[in-house]
Amino acid sequence: MTEKRKDIAARLKELREIEGKTAEEMAKALGVAQAEYQTFEAGQADIPASALHDAAHALKADLTELLTGEAPRMKVFTVTRRGGGVTVERRKDYQYRNLAANFAGRKVDVFEVTVPADAGASGAHANSHPGQEFDYVLEGRMVVRIHGNELVLESGDCIYFDSNQGHSMQALDGKPARFLAMII
Repeated sequence: MTEKRKDIAARLKELREIEGKTAEEMAKALGVAQAEYQTFEAGQADIPASALHDAAHALKADLTELLTGEAPRMKVFTVTRRGGGVTVERRKDYQYRNLAANFAGRKVDVFEVTVPADAGASGAHANSHPGQEFDYVLEGRMVVRIHGNELVLESGDCIYFDSNQGHSMQALDGKPARFLAMII
């Protein structure tokens, strides 16, 4: 994972420089301190998925390009087979797979997200990012914390919310929870 983190960090820095943005401007766009942002660019710290999403938006780049170094090419349709997609493991709290990474100009980022059973209290760390989010629980149970509320969702339940609000998910019952997340 360290090599992948360093590759993403190098692309982040390169895209920032191409866009003519300073590290300070990027830190502000991501809502982090400049020192923390610089650890992202140096490959010294994992970049949360929400920060990657924000960085791609701020740099006018596609998230896929930031993650893989390749721009998506499909314009009519793309198929992601079972177990496929671009894996994004930026934090131990959640594992993401981007299910539509190869579609150019997509209006929605679609992820399969797994919240491990052992995420514990670290799963309570709130993230935020621009836009809106729709989550549909595929399996397991999880608590969603948002805007002072704790909502228990089970397989088949869904939630739609303003993702600018801090939010977090935590698996329940000592089992992982898996959900489909659409970030708009």
